[in-house]
Amino acid sequence: MQPIPYVFFRNTCREAMTRYGEIFGTDPQIMGAEMMPPEERGDDWPDGTVMHAAVQIGSGWLYASDDPTGAPPVMSGCNIAVALPDAAETRRVWNALAEGGEVRMDLSPTFFAPLYGALSDRFGVRWMVMQDGEPG
Repeated sequence: MQPIPYVFFRNTCREAMTRYGEIFGTDPQIMGAEMMPPEERGDDWPDGTVMHAAVQIGSGWLYASDDPTGAPPVMSGCNIAVALPDAAETRRVWNALAEGGEVRMDLSPTFFAPLYGALSDRFGVRWMVMQDGEPG
């Protein structure tokens, strides 16, 4: 058994998961509200919203959905952490996630990793990005 982070969006799940698929080189699986049986869909799931999505990141998964309550999701106290094999890949992923987002800690060497940084991407998801290996 492996825990799987599940994040919520306010009508941007499809865009976010598509972007994460591009960044991590995988095709997201997206189940739109249109696929729900009408009796279960109700008025809470307008066309274009996502009931469930999944994208593979390395050997793990990230699951997501649009929040049918319409409340703006706030992600605090939790981050999605990814460790990448080398500096080039770490910088590539960092730059892609940081585009349009807010950097909380610049990507730089630390005492525990060759590179580490923290940010919130343009969708509001908090990420910790690091390079595998011993610090320099």
